Parts: sequence; structure tokens; C-alpha cells
Amino acid sequence: MQQKTPKGLRLHIAIFGRRNAGKSSILNAITRQEVSIVSEIAGTTTDPVEKPMELLPIGPVLFIDTAGLDDFGALGELRINKTCKVFERADISLLVTEANRWTEYEEKILEETRKRNTPILVILNKIDLFSPDKDLKGRLNKEKIHYVETCTLNRNWETTAKVKNKLIKLLPDEWINPPPLISDLIKKEDLVILVIPIDKQAPKGRLILPQQQTIREILEKKATCLIVNERNILASINNLKQKPKMVVTDSQAFEEVFKQVPDDVLVTSFSILFARSKGDLKELVKGTENLGKLRADDKILIAEACTHHPISDDIGRVKIPRWINQRVGSKINFDVYSGHDFPSDLKEYKLIIHCGGCMLNRKEALSRIYEAKAKRVPITNYGIAIAYLHGKLKRTLEPFYA
Repeated sequence: MQQKTPKGLRLHIAIFGRRNAGKSSILNAITRQEVSIVSEIAGTTTDPVEKPMELLPIGPVLFIDTAGLDDFGALGELRINKTCKVFERADISLLVTEANRWTEYEEKILEETRKRNTPILVILNKIDLFSPDKDLKGRLNKEKIHYVETCTLNRNWETTAKVKNKLIKLLPDEWINPPPLISDLIKKEDLVILVIPIDKQAPKGRLILPQQQTIREILEKKATCLIVNERNILASINNLKQKPKMVVTDSQAFEEVFKQVPDDVLVTSFSILFARSKGDLKELVKGTENLGKLRADDKILIAEACTHHPISDDIGRVKIPRWINQRVGSKINFDVYSGHDFPSDLKEYKLIIHCGGCMLNRKEALSRIYEAKAKRVPITNYGIAIAYLHGKLKRTLEPFYA
């Protein structure tokens, strides 16, 4: 069975537009599949519809078809809120509108993408019914906004190629040259030890995504990795003829790792590698300092990118809160948000502790960091926070400055 590319490694392409502007038809035309329901009834798309696919020559992408921001009523408000969250993770935005119509709605979409520096492609749709507005085309050309003219009734390769060729021109540099996870920290023939606990949090029959991605980069570098559990690290090191370049561990095993790994061997964690690759390591390290400033009844936000079923000794819901309460010596309050849910009001929190973010694309991870910074709420991540709580933060950062 072919393994699917994880969402966090896909180019996120969000499709915005007024109700019945033809967003779903455009998605079906690009993918050449019946991904979204197409209807003359306005508001057919309710929740964002995600379609992962391979869009050659771009590679793995995730199309997100959204509900119109011009919806109304109580249910419409909920749809709008879900659509607005998509702005935070869109690497590229498609704005679909009738060829002769440009309103405050389209201006709002344009404004939201500009706020986030997101490349945008305007699709002037339904050219079989409407002639494209000359003044609008002139403005788009003047402002160097890419656009295409389409009729989704012609669902052929020409329509697909039109949009695809424009998307290639809008590809973010980070998609073409993605930030490394570990490859720039090691050299060919280096030996890296990966500490992977196999406990009740480990998924049955497989390794979790951060571990898989780290192994892949080590192998691509033509280095060697040795995988051990937290109980036999020292014995494994003593049996080696070659000194390991680095030890990368699951953050929750830090205590066992620090006891067994010699001081002259670099140590970090999968979560800290992701803090740099997905986010802003310097900002997340800075946020960790606020763990030492917590007081009784302060509130912390725990943010998890995945939506796994919590277990009895969950790292985010149980272990981190326990370690923090032990350090502070008093009761700290915790809120937990999962998946793409992230509170709009952050002012009540003294600190945000985010997971490694392997399920998020870099755009969404950075959006959360910048949103926290804008609200002046410190933010860190699991690995950095756990290293700090164990008094070993400086050591776990050494690989990045060695």
C-alpha cells in the first residue's frame, strides 16, 4: 500500500470566493475529479473541504475549498469563522469571482492575503456568461496580481494547465527550498542515535511522523542512524567503535537520556528540531523563560496540532502540566486546543506551549507564533519547555550552535 504524504508536508492551496462564484467547480476542474458538490443553491459548501493530491510538477498539495465569507445567519457565522482560520495555513490563495464582478468581498480576501504575505491568484470565472471587466484587469496588471480567465464548463486539460502554470509562478521560496530538519547539522558518515520510547503513547506498528522524517533526512545525507530505546542508550554507546555525532530523543525521555549520554555528545529532541524547521526557534526559546515567572492560578494554553485520542499519561495533558505544577509548587490552570482550533483571544494566557507541529504546514505554525507575539503572549513548544523544566535547555540547543 502506498504511503500518503502527510498534510504538514503538502503545499496548502486555499480557494476563496463568494457563495456560488464557482469555487467548487474550479476545484473539480483543477483536480479533474468530483471533489466538491456543485449546486446552483448558494452555500452548498459548509465546512472547508480538503483534497490531498499530487499536482505535477509541483508535487503533493492540499486543496482547501472554503465556504463563502458572505454567508449569513447563526450557521453562516460558524462557517465564516472556519473559513477565516484557513487564511492562517494557506501557502497560496485562489480567489474565485465572476469575470465582471468585484466587490467589497473580494477586497476583503485581498486584504487578508496581503496581511499574511500570501501569494494570490484571482480566477475570473464564468467567462461564458460575463465579459471580463477591463478596468479590473488593468488594476490587477498594475498591482502585479496574477489572474486567469476560466469557464469551468470546459473541464479539460486547458483549464487545468491555465491554473497550474500560474500556481508554479506563485510557489513560495520555502516550498522550493524547505528548511532542513537535521541534514544541515550532520555530515556524510556521521552517526546519529535516535532514542524512541516504545510505550503506550507509541502508535501500534509504526513510528510517528517526526521520527520518520528525521530518519529520512539522515539517510538522504548518507549518514547512519542507530535506533534505541531509553533503557539501553549507554550500553549501545559503549558498544560503538565510532563516537556518535548527536543523540536525538523523544522529549519525554530527556531524564533517562541526560543520565546516560556523555557530556561530550550533543543532545536534542525531535520536538526541538521541529521548533526550528516549522517555526521560529529563537522566539520559542525566548518564550520558555516565562516558565520561571509563573504564579498560582496563572493560565497556560496547550496547543496540539494532531487530534489523537488522549491517553492516561498524555504528554500535553498530563506530563507537562504535572512537571510545571511541581516546579511552580502551586496550581496552574491549563486549556487544551487540538487540530486547527486555536483561540482568537490569547490575552488570558501567561504562556502558550505548542507541540512540535509535525501535522501543520510551516505557514500555520508561523502564523500561530506571530499571532502570539502580536498579542504579547510568550510561546514555546513541548521539547524546549521540557528541556527547561529538566534544567538542560542550554545543552539541548548546543547542536544548533556547535
